[in-house]
Amino acid sequence: MNSEDVSYCCVGLMSGTSLDGLDIVLCRFIQVSGVWNFEILKASTIPYDVYWTQQLKTARTLSGYDLIALHRTYGRWMGEQVNSFLHDTNIDVDFIASHGHTVFHEPTKNISLQIGDGATLAAVTNITSISDFRTLDITLGGQGAPLVPIGDLLLFSDYVACVNLGGFANLSMQKEGHRVAWDICPVNFVINRLVRPMGLSYDDQGQVGRDGHVDLTLLSKLEKLDYYAQKAPKSLGEEWVYHHFDEVLNQFSHISVQDIIRTCYEHFANRIVSDVNQAGVGDVLFTGGGAYNLFLIELIEVKLGRKVTVPSSLLVEYKEALVFAFLGLLRWNHQPNCLASVTGARKDNSSGVINIV
Repeated sequence: MNSEDVSYCCVGLMSGTSLDGLDIVLCRFIQVSGVWNFEILKASTIPYDVYWTQQLKTARTLSGYDLIALHRTYGRWMGEQVNSFLHDTNIDVDFIASHGHTVFHEPTKNISLQIGDGATLAAVTNITSISDFRTLDITLGGQGAPLVPIGDLLLFSDYVACVNLGGFANLSMQKEGHRVAWDICPVNFVINRLVRPMGLSYDDQGQVGRDGHVDLTLLSKLEKLDYYAQKAPKSLGEEWVYHHFDEVLNQFSHISVQDIIRTCYEHFANRIVSDVNQAGVGDVLFTGGGAYNLFLIELIEVKLGRKVTVPSSLLVEYKEALVFAFLGLLRWNHQPNCLASVTGARKDNSSGVINIV
């Protein structure tokens, strides 16, 4: 390694709205001649048990006191998971970067809360932690989301666009020399809730939806939701689903769940392809749990008219946790990790609270 090259070893933590579990990655970033490269050394998902699923799902209904208590307790639990994850490694970790778990996200009201106390995380692990990546951007007038695009720009620049299919689908791409990004539509957050009464935690490979039929009236109403006509920067949260998406679905309780899910897939594919087409011709990288939904990917490819790139399972599942580790690295070096061109903030910023032990 040349004297001007640098290397960091860090842990990234990510918990998404789909409540699959806590993603943990141990990764190394090496900067060579100004270009960042990465290596995932170890990765794991700690599934949420019934207790944590319920705690996180209902956190938004808690009193202020109980929410603060959960914030601390969840931070301690994350720290314990990191300690177990690292127990058989002999690698010195520079820091932990944690997204936490989103309870509220309403940037137009200057509100976004990710629980999982960074100070508690640092105390339990005895490793410096970096957390709360959204607040500074929101106070600067931004959406505080999406945050992954800086990682797409610096780690995955070979692709014309990057799409993450998680609880919500989001896209990032270059436009007129700037990185732009936005949330496209809900995906797993809606589907997981629809299949839960069937005793399923998710729609494996999209099979439930594949067996259904498109309801054209429902599809038309979904396509006309106001959010899709808005220009970026824009972002979605659970609140939007409850107040807008669910309001449409509730009008169609007379049709089968399979038909509702099939129609949702048609809608998601329409929205995703419409937005991806803005990036032009080239390889598009698809990651996130939804990349395993073979039926949804098939719909996207048919509408897009070309194959899309779904990488190795390691990157599909852990790209977001990897990028949050990278956001922590940028924050540690006082470099911008939130782009104004993405979030709409007054300026680029280096967001995240550092707890040094």
